[in-house]
Amino acid sequence: MRAFLDDDFLLHSDTARELYHDCAARLPIIDYHCHINPREIAENHVFSDMAEVWLGGDHYKWRLMRANGVPEDEITGSAPGEVKFRRFAEVLPRAAGNPLYHWSHLELRRYFGYDGVLSAKTAPDVWKLCGEKLPSLSVRELILRSNVEVICTTDDPADDLRWHRAIREDASFPVKVLPAWRPDKAVNLEKPEFPSYIARLSEAAKRRVVSLPDLLDALRARMDFFHAEGCRVSDHGLDELPPRCADAEEADASFRKALRGEPLSPAERDGYKGFLLRFFGEEYAKRGWVMQLHYGAMRNVNTEAFAALGPDTGYDCIRTKDNSAVLGALLDALERKGALPKTILYSLNPNDNAMLDALAGSFQAAGVRGRVQHGAAWWFNDTKRGMEEQLAGLASASLLGNFVGMLTDSRSFLSYTRHEYFRRIFCNLLGSWVESGELPFDRDLLYDLVRGVCYQNAKDFFAFP
Repeated sequence: MRAFLDDDFLLHSDTARELYHDCAARLPIIDYHCHINPREIAENHVFSDMAEVWLGGDHYKWRLMRANGVPEDEITGSAPGEVKFRRFAEVLPRAAGNPLYHWSHLELRRYFGYDGVLSAKTAPDVWKLCGEKLPSLSVRELILRSNVEVICTTDDPADDLRWHRAIREDASFPVKVLPAWRPDKAVNLEKPEFPSYIARLSEAAKRRVVSLPDLLDALRARMDFFHAEGCRVSDHGLDELPPRCADAEEADASFRKALRGEPLSPAERDGYKGFLLRFFGEEYAKRGWVMQLHYGAMRNVNTEAFAALGPDTGYDCIRTKDNSAVLGALLDALERKGALPKTILYSLNPNDNAMLDALAGSFQAAGVRGRVQHGAAWWFNDTKRGMEEQLAGLASASLLGNFVGMLTDSRSFLSYTRHEYFRRIFCNLLGSWVESGELPFDRDLLYDLVRGVCYQNAKDFFAFP
């Protein structure tokens, strides 16, 4: 019987152990998509207690606590931090098979040196131990300990990026912290706050925006600004892909209606969104940016909870609508214009895995390895099983060796252990193929695969400045 979370955790063969310990574990991290706050990096924030660093903003943990009947006040409310921590500790033993059971213990071991098992019984001692260590674990210290080379945050077109500049100008901190373009607020014209957002964007771009041509001009100006600040990657969070694309005249009419606060028909809404997606793809291609499309979430399904807590609090789920034809049409429209950028596709629905692998293979290009590819197992899928299925499916349908690997997609500075989790799973998968005779034990081949998927492919694909 193996010890829990030992050095060979998830590594079930000699080959897997060698690949992880001698290669993967030493590689730097390129975290090309996350939701951490660049201000906290610039100011080198020090967390007040474990509740702040461990539970603050982490809707993965919040969902588990709710599933155990914990009152909301002791999850996201005003209860003392130690109470929240103890409630999570009470929940964790019931989370067998959930990735949070592994992630939580990896975080406690890697950053706080705690090699026990968290439970209601051990929670007081763990709280004390972590409290003693936290003052020396500033945000930058956590990043440096994690061997992070590049971080791409998630940033709105109207953001001034002041914190990114402050980080870049501080020669004492060697990690690149770059902006990533997330224009959802300019796309979601049906939202009540859309007119006020356009006013904010207009101010940031120093342009009056009252028509679609004005909007496109403002967005181009902001993309140029982001590019000068080091941005090389965009991201779109789409509940579903818009099923139609309006022409410029129709999209302009819909935009003007939204600015006036008038209701839009589904056709007007979708047509505008389809037009903007194609516009963005063309602009990304001109700048050499990577386009990421995350879709398939059904947001805020619990309307009472949304009213009380707002978005991104753990009340989203998987949408099952088929987007394959629409996604194919989007990529094809850009390809026909010679304007399809390097693209990574993510669906929250695991049933889309094979479709995404097959679709990506239809839009490759000379001189670019994996121009369009299926991204890492996302959100509800970034589990051991989900990662294994995504990797095996990608290998079956395409070139696993071109995959750009893992990302945290997290708001937590402790979540870099997810890269370790992924790397162990990946090395174990390769090791299993070697042990079964499906892959030769060729160190050059195997080490190249590990270095590429865990580090080098992302470095090459995104071409960060």
